[in-house]
Amino acid sequence: MALLILRAIFVMVSVGIAVLIFNSPAVQASPTWVPWAILAGMVVLPLTVIGLDGMIRRKDLTTITAVYFGLLIGVFVTYVTLLALQPILPLSPNDPLHSWLPLVLGSVLCYLCTSLLIQTRDDFRFLIPYVEFARDVRGLRPNVLDSTAIVDGRIADLAEAGVFESRFVVPSFVLDELQAAAESNDRQQRTRGRRGLDVLARLRENDAIDIDVITPRQESHDELAMETRVVDLARELDGRVVTIDASAAKLAGVRSVPAINVNDVALALKPTFMPGDAVSVRLVKAGEEPDQGIGYLEDGTMVVVENGREQIGRTVRAHVTSTLQTSAGRLVFARPA
Repeated sequence: MALLILRAIFVMVSVGIAVLIFNSPAVQASPTWVPWAILAGMVVLPLTVIGLDGMIRRKDLTTITAVYFGLLIGVFVTYVTLLALQPILPLSPNDPLHSWLPLVLGSVLCYLCTSLLIQTRDDFRFLIPYVEFARDVRGLRPNVLDSTAIVDGRIADLAEAGVFESRFVVPSFVLDELQAAAESNDRQQRTRGRRGLDVLARLRENDAIDIDVITPRQESHDELAMETRVVDLARELDGRVVTIDASAAKLAGVRSVPAINVNDVALALKPTFMPGDAVSVRLVKAGEEPDQGIGYLEDGTMVVVENGREQIGRTVRAHVTSTLQTSAGRLVFARPA
């Protein structure tokens, strides 16, 4: 809506300029077709500019800023250079070089300055803090989500708990993957895709969470693996990958991109038990050893209770004797109180 209002104002201002031109003595003394030609030209001009602006869908802020500051610095350097040349090369107002030298010198210096800033635009944000501020207003390091982290769903709980302060970024190809899975004929894939879309909708509904869908600059990455494309986008945005795929986290580490494995976060948040601590657990099945009963805490931690086989189906209170950390998780061994 704001863009439509801006374009309408642009057209009205152009028509107003045409009216001012009508009132000039030169136009009033001209043939009757000249004002109409001016009006048509001042209407076609803004429409042409708006059309060209609409044709350029993707606009790179760093390139636009580099061109802007390149022209600004070029004009300033031209002015300083002309002041420095005045004592060395005095020119009279009637000298043709007096009129053409600023234009030639300005065009050369503006080109050089703009070319230099465009070629170094990746480092330009360190020179102009405003550009970096505008890009990172919602967080210093964006969190790039892959499909596994979205479908898992725990990232929504962590975000609502305020663990992540910076914004979330969903690559457009990840969203396309979830949409395709939600429309798949395979029931498992369809359930997975719909769950991912539900998690994204949940993140969108929370006003305290900033989430954007971003299309990578390099569209030629379609043939690469999904994990590689996510890591490449995170490196492009100077962000970090959020995943539950161990291989994706390792790939990010190889490419020097920070990664957060939600499984590691969940493991770190599990309570630490010390020998003698009391736990209450419902025993659900027998263990491998005689008289062992096995139960699970709310966070999924397995508790092996000695002499608990006879208590299967009941909630027992036990004291921790030892713990064991394995690749599958943490095991807690206990004896009935």
